[in-house]
Amino acid sequence: MAGSNVMDDTERDLERAEQEYFGPRFLARIHARLHQNPVTSILTKIVVTTVGVLVILAGVVMMVAPGPGILGLIFGLAILSTEWRWADRWLDAARDAAHRAAEKAREMDPVVRRKRVAVLAMTALLVGLLVYAVIDAHGWPHFAVEGWDWVQGLSGVVPELPGMPR
Repeated sequence: MAGSNVMDDTERDLERAEQEYFGPRFLARIHARLHQNPVTSILTKIVVTTVGVLVILAGVVMMVAPGPGILGLIFGLAILSTEWRWADRWLDAARDAAHRAAEKAREMDPVVRRKRVAVLAMTALLVGLLVYAVIDAHGWPHFAVEGWDWVQGLSGVVPELPGMPR
């Protein structure tokens, strides 16, 4: 009988924790179980925070480098929102902004959209040609050569870049 009461209390605590959980519903039970024990609770927060911040940082890098930067930011916020209420609020705001931007893009005149795409493509082409011209005229910068050598030291399958000195 005493074991039954303990089980009932545990189930009741889990149900209450699931109802209080603010993140995605499908994670509520897992979240409640992970936060029953103080040690797993802290470890969960540390791991989720670390992974979320790393994904956000990758998204920031991809904003200036090739890659889906905005998606990285949104995925990072989604990861953080499983543990932090502020991230959940920011994610909701990001979703609203994305919906507004999508609606604005749908309403844009197709001629204006084509012009913007053409200007973006020309700008990317000019920047690429400028970078090529600078590297062709002055060679690869030392930090790029050293950095690429370091990356090649991590893995033997990384190729040489064209024109990079050995």
